Amino acid sequence: MENFIYETPTKIYFGKDEELKIGKLIKEFHPKKVLLHYGGQSAQASGLLDRVRRCLSDEGIAFVELGGVVANPELGLVRKGIELCRREGVDFVLAVGGGSVLDSSKDIANGVANPEVDVWDFSLGKATPKRTLRKGTILTLAAAGSEMSNSCVITNMETREKRGYGCSCNRMDFAIENPELTFTVNAYQTACGIVDIAMHTIERYFCPGNDTTLTDALAEGLVKTVFSVGLDCLKNPRDYAARANMMWASSLAHNGLTQCGRDTQLVVHQLEHEVSGLYPKVAHGAGLAALWCSWARYVYKANIMRWLQYASRVWNVDIDFGHPARTVEKAIDMQEAYYAQIGMPIGLRTLGVKQEDLEPMALACSRNKTRTLKGDMPLGYDEILDVFKMAYNR
Repeated sequence: MENFIYETPTKIYFGKDEELKIGKLIKEFHPKKVLLHYGGQSAQASGLLDRVRRCLSDEGIAFVELGGVVANPELGLVRKGIELCRREGVDFVLAVGGGSVLDSSKDIANGVANPEVDVWDFSLGKATPKRTLRKGTILTLAAAGSEMSNSCVITNMETREKRGYGCSCNRMDFAIENPELTFTVNAYQTACGIVDIAMHTIERYFCPGNDTTLTDALAEGLVKTVFSVGLDCLKNPRDYAARANMMWASSLAHNGLTQCGRDTQLVVHQLEHEVSGLYPKVAHGAGLAALWCSWARYVYKANIMRWLQYASRVWNVDIDFGHPARTVEKAIDMQEAYYAQIGMPIGLRTLGVKQEDLEPMALACSRNKTRTLKGDMPLGYDEILDVFKMAYNR
C-alpha cells in the first residue's frame, strides 16, 4: 500500500429539506456578500432558487447572482464572475446546481482570492491557489462528485482546451444533499451520472498499487451499488432510496476514499477531456462511456490478475484460469452492454467525433508528446491515439 493523505473537510448536510437551512448555515461564516451561482433554467423552474433567495433574505444576507453555467463550464463565465465578485465585495460563493456549477464556483473563488494570478494558469498547472473564498453548495445532480472533491475542471472556449487541477483550495466548506432535488433529472443526464460516478472509482481501482484490500472492497461495493441503483433511478425517477444512494455514492466516489494506497491518475478522464473540450456539447459521462471499454480492452493484459478480480467481484464472472483473457473480456462486454442498456454511447462516432480530430486530440492529451498517462500500461501519444481509434471504430 502506497503512502497517502486522506482529507475530507467538507461538511455534508444530507436529506429532505436540508436546503432550507442554507441561510443559517451561511450566516455562520459572517459574509459581507454572497455570490449565488447557478446554471440554466431548471433551478429556477423548480422553485429552488426562490427558496434559496428567501432563506438568504430572511437572515439578512446580501447577495448578487450569476447564472448561465453550461455543461463543461467555461473560462469566460469564470472571468465574468471574478469581476462581479471584486466589484461587489463578495466573500462567499454559493453554488446551486451540479458539477459544472460547482467547478465554476471553485474557479471564481480561487480567482478572486488570488488577484495576482491569471485564473487560467491554475488550470494549466502554472500556478496553485494559495487562498480561496469560503464556499458551499446545494447539489442538484448526482454525477461529478465535485461537492467533496479537490478537483476543478474548466474549458477555455478560445483554445478548445478542457483542463482540470486539484488542490485543497477546491474543497467546499459544506454541501447540502437532498436527493429529492434530483427527482427531475432526465433519463439521459441520470445515465451520464451513473457512468461518471462509477468511473471515478473504477479508474482509481486500476491505478498502480498493491495490498489495498479494504480500499478494493469499498470500491467494488460502490461500483456495484451505483450500477444497481442507477437502474432503479431510471425505472422510477422519484425513487427516494435509489436517488439517495446515487447522491451519496457521487460524493464518496470522488473524495479520495476509493484511492487510498494507490498511485492515482484518472486516465480515461484525461482522454475524455480532449473529446468534450473539442466538442463542448458532449456530456462528460457520455464521453467516458464511449471511451472506457476501448481503453479497458487495450490495457487489461498489463495486469490481468487485477482485471480478473474486477470481473469476478463486480460482474460476478466465474474465472477461467485456463483462458483468463476470456473472463476479462466477458466482464468488459457486460459493462459495455450495461452502457447500451441505459442509453449511453459505446463509441466516439455516436457522439459526432470526426476521424480527422483523433490525432489532434492525442497530441493535446499527450501535451504534444511530452506527457505519458500513468497506469500498469503507461499511455504516450501513440497509445492514446490507438485508444481513440479503437473507440472511434466501435
